[in-house]
Amino acid sequence: MDHLDKIYYMRAFLGSICGVILGIIFSTYPNPGVVPGSVGIIILLALLFYVITYVVAKRIGSRLKTEDRKKISTNGVFPFIFLLIMFTIVTYTGLRT
Repeated sequence: MDHLDKIYYMRAFLGSICGVILGIIFSTYPNPGVVPGSVGIIILLALLFYVITYVVAKRIGSRLKTEDRKKISTNGVFPFIFLLIMFTIVTYTGLRT
């Protein structure tokens, strides 16, 4: 498996983990649908997880060519975001019903 593929799948996996954590956090509030500061929580936790993936990706990509090093920060961003949103919704729905 190529190094960029490892980074891609690592971001997808950590995006789904972050989504599950957010779904659990949101489902523990007593009033469904009313979570104070929910947008801030989502952005901060997603940013924290993305920074973690970036640090790990820099270590994985230390032996890459210069052209491929530019792709480290953007490789796997969309799966990270969409899996984060999907798993947040699925976990929240599963725990609230």
